[in-house]
Amino acid sequence: MNKETLTITDNRTGKQYEIPVEDGTIRAMDLRQIKTSDDDFGLMSYDPAFTNTASCKSRITFIDGDKGILRYRGYPIEQLAERSTYLEVAYLILHGELPAAAEFEEWTWEITHHTLIHEQIKKFMDGVRYDAHPMGLLIGTVGALSTFYPEAKNIFDAEKRSKQVHRLIAKMPTIAAFAYRHSVGMPYAYPDNDLSYTGNFLNMMFKTTEVKYKPDPVLERALDVLFILHADHEQNCSTSAMRGIGSSQADPYSAVAGAAAALYGPLHGGANEAVLRMLNEISSKANVPAYIKRVKEGEVRLMGFGHRVYKNYDPRARIIKQIADQVFAVTGSNPVLEIALELERIALEDEYFVSRKLYPNVDFYSGIIYQAMGFPVDMFPVLFAIPRTSGWMAQWVEMLNDPDQKIARPRQIYLGYEEREYKP
Repeated sequence: MNKETLTITDNRTGKQYEIPVEDGTIRAMDLRQIKTSDDDFGLMSYDPAFTNTASCKSRITFIDGDKGILRYRGYPIEQLAERSTYLEVAYLILHGELPAAAEFEEWTWEITHHTLIHEQIKKFMDGVRYDAHPMGLLIGTVGALSTFYPEAKNIFDAEKRSKQVHRLIAKMPTIAAFAYRHSVGMPYAYPDNDLSYTGNFLNMMFKTTEVKYKPDPVLERALDVLFILHADHEQNCSTSAMRGIGSSQADPYSAVAGAAAALYGPLHGGANEAVLRMLNEISSKANVPAYIKRVKEGEVRLMGFGHRVYKNYDPRARIIKQIADQVFAVTGSNPVLEIALELERIALEDEYFVSRKLYPNVDFYSGIIYQAMGFPVDMFPVLFAIPRTSGWMAQWVEMLNDPDQKIARPRQIYLGYEEREYKP
């Protein structure tokens, strides 16, 4: 008997079915043969929010939530954060291997020399309200790029597709920085090709009257590590949106705009903002025990703890905690950090949180670091969208090349009325 099968007995009919098991899964369409009669549609699975449904096969990111493991293309996130740069990791995610020296030089040149945006795009951004949220402006602007690059619709032309990958990864920091400066009424600061990817972003964000902006190397490296940690994270909400939109064969700018819109939500890209607001509400280290008590009584939520995937300490949170020390050595002490450390200490020792596997996640410290570096709270989801663009593009390309993929079309369980007669 073949052991790589699942035998299902339908107690409604007494019939047995043998379903193949491949890669630890069964194909949902194999359930359709299970019927109570010839006119029965067939059995479906019901899985709200896709908590236990694989929508694709992927070779990009591996997560073991129980063990706290995150790997890009097989490389542990800890090694990449320590030894690599964001652009190198972006190349890895997209191409499957780390670049050789010549490949990395060409890749860096392509990204660096696509950072400028069309002057008409600036006019588009200028037409938005002065106090527009930077993330809303980013989403609209990225979507508008599809009208500037109509050849992007040729998604199965590998050369044209590659150019859009370069453009999106390169232009996202420019659009993000311009969105910020628009929101605070500052003139746009153009890209500087002499700077690194993150150094150039800091330049476009914070340059004022100096002739040549020189980013602090500690902050530049800290931002690079944060970008590495956020580059991809398997089939999360925004990545699923990217694949879902991309499955209709839309151009990548439209798909990225949709993915960024999914990221905008407070349960996804806005989670670190919620952490910061919580820490500000606690206001002092002395108030932490009282807040913990309120969490246990169900009055408030403990933001930045627990994760949909990780049932152990989020590996990204460990790395970010180390980065925080380096950043604060440059920016100075922050009372919010003292509250965060005390909150983490108590929560990790309290059986209530330990038994529920509520450990700090990536959002717990990232907002504190961004604030210390001078980024306003409204920019937090934008800072997430910049590095995640490489992950979105890698997932999109993988989807286009997957023969199993079709246009996304989930089923539903209809619970409404049967047929009714219309009455005037």
